[in-house]
Amino acid sequence: MAVTYEPIATYTVPSAQASYTFTSISQAYTDLVLVVSGSNSSGDSQISIQVGNGSVNTGTVYSTTFMYGNGTSAASSRDSTQSWAHVARLDTTLGNSIIQFMNYSNTTTYKTILGRGNDATLTMATVSLVRDTVATNTIKLQANDAGSINFTTGTTFTLYGIKAA
Repeated sequence: MAVTYEPIATYTVPSAQASYTFTSISQAYTDLVLVVSGSNSSGDSQISIQVGNGSVNTGTVYSTTFMYGNGTSAASSRDSTQSWAHVARLDTTLGNSIIQFMNYSNTTTYKTILGRGNDATLTMATVSLVRDTVATNTIKLQANDAGSINFTTGTTFTLYGIKAA
């Protein structure tokens, strides 16, 4: 079965801002892929995401397992019962992250989010679980979960739908 990526929405940060929210995401796809290309205003941080239906779930329903390395050493860690999924990595240098939302419109299972990204010092892969069964039609990205760091001007977020052909 062939799979195709279909662009749904693109947003380019016009001036420094801490967050951006995609709303009214179509339920016509199997999965979603979000590509982030840019940087932040203040060094190393994890891109934080909340998802929901109509509004984001701000409860402690997010857990993330991290695998990361710097070319010399590797490590892993885990966050559980958080109010954000930590899905990728950015710093003050240009970097790219790819975030996948599996079965985002399914209403009978928890949601899985896979992330991978890099910055000047670290490469990171994550798997997050959202303990919620609502169909996702809203995704909020934040440069860090505290809201104290901004995405820089020119950072782009491109959301793709994946349709089984």
